[in-house]
Amino acid sequence: MASTEVANEANSGEGKPSGKNKYRKDKPWDHEGIDHWKIDKFESEDNPHGLLEQSSFATLFPKYREKYLREAWPLVEEVLKQHNIKCKLDVIEGSMTVATTRKTFDPYIIIKARDLIKLLARSVPLEQAKRILEDGMACEIIKVGNLIRNRQRFIKRRQRLIGPNGATLKALELLTGCYLLVQGNTVACLGTYKGLKQAKKVVIDTMNNIHPIYNIKAMMIKRELANNPELTNESWDRFLPKFKKVNIKKKKVKIEKKEYTPFPPPQTERKIDKEMASGEYFLKEKDRHFMKRKERQAKQADAKEKRKLKREALFTPPIESKKKEKDIKVADSVDVTALKQKIKKAQVKKRKVKI
Repeated sequence: MASTEVANEANSGEGKPSGKNKYRKDKPWDHEGIDHWKIDKFESEDNPHGLLEQSSFATLFPKYREKYLREAWPLVEEVLKQHNIKCKLDVIEGSMTVATTRKTFDPYIIIKARDLIKLLARSVPLEQAKRILEDGMACEIIKVGNLIRNRQRFIKRRQRLIGPNGATLKALELLTGCYLLVQGNTVACLGTYKGLKQAKKVVIDTMNNIHPIYNIKAMMIKRELANNPELTNESWDRFLPKFKKVNIKKKKVKIEKKEYTPFPPPQTERKIDKEMASGEYFLKEKDRHFMKRKERQAKQADAKEKRKLKREALFTPPIESKKKEKDIKVADSVDVTALKQKIKKAQVKKRKVKI
């Protein structure tokens, strides 16, 4: 009897929420089909009154970019006009300026426009630079010049990042989905936030003497593993390659220590001292010029003779090696009777074989 009463009480309280869910109600606008992570595009209806203050950014550009910017500036104005941003190119000062207008409704577009002129100043072409105005795109200019002190080593590692005919850079662009441009002491990256993070890691690792091929190989494996739904909640460490760092020992050059002497080295002779020792110092200016001219003519004659001998050497025939004559031993006397008997015996043997 007691068990049936408890079951009835449970059935009667099924629909009633209890505890903290007491006042929660179903929301008709919230259902399973809604993507809560989706970021809606910012339209003019979201900010009908525009911006209160004008914002502007300016950046300088090098002299060699002036020609390209003059040609491409009408296209830049056209691209920025779609987002209600005005721009100005000052060739005298060597600067580019972007500013908001009364029609500008997106408050963040001025930051994107600032990045656009920054990329144009860093030699990025307009076709690639204008992608920064899209949602979800970002850019970063990585300074790599101060990571290595030795200039020759820096140039070598920067070339390693580019690869033969730009092959390594192209592979990184395909894997990260970013546009990469190596220019001077900086690397300009343009792409998604995830791609920028990967590209920056590869660039800094390359400057720290880790070859980009190792990172490229790991990224290719990760891309393949991402397509497998069974490995989404598992660790990928067992699939990734592990490279050991090998330190190659260099031969140490022994520096011979010189014997310590408390006395300083002898003073080097001046030009006047050498002239006084040779007697040239006491000659007149005219005689000195005559001596120098005579020495110069002697050097010229010597050089002329050497050039002449070098030219004549091309026409001299090479020394032919004499062929070794074979020593032919000729017998002084031949025994004719013995030779006849030998031939007869051979003929007799042939006849017997035939029979």
